[in-house]
Amino acid sequence: MLPIDPAKIDPDDIGAKQTTLETDHEDAIEHVREVFTDAGFGVPVEFSPSELLNEKVDADRDPYYVLGACNPSVADRALEASDGKLGALFPCNVVVWEEEPGRQRVYHVSIMRIARLVGIAPEDDEMEDIVAETSELVDTAFENL
Repeated sequence: MLPIDPAKIDPDDIGAKQTTLETDHEDAIEHVREVFTDAGFGVPVEFSPSELLNEKVDADRDPYYVLGACNPSVADRALEASDGKLGALFPCNVVVWEEEPGRQRVYHVSIMRIARLVGIAPEDDEMEDIVAETSELVDTAFENL
């Protein structure tokens, strides 16, 4: 039995954001990368689970791509505030998947909010400031997608 009932979690509780882009998959990835970089994130990690799974287990997955975004100053503060534990959730992933050709879904959840929900990060003023700052950065990015 899970300690948290996932059905009772409001998407706002985990900072869930999503939008749809009417473009091809590669253009969507490039656009998301640029927009998140402009909003203050770096993208140090990128990979395609669909390519990996299609190659390794013949999964026949539609295009699916993960951009691991990070704002170094916020990440440093989050590590400090959580006694290093929050690093287990790094980086903040933004996912792009093809719903159908020419239509891409962009999805993100806040690891900072999730960390508080599961007890990895404290419920204090410093963490509240970190959550607010990352939420602003993500909101800016999604507004510009």
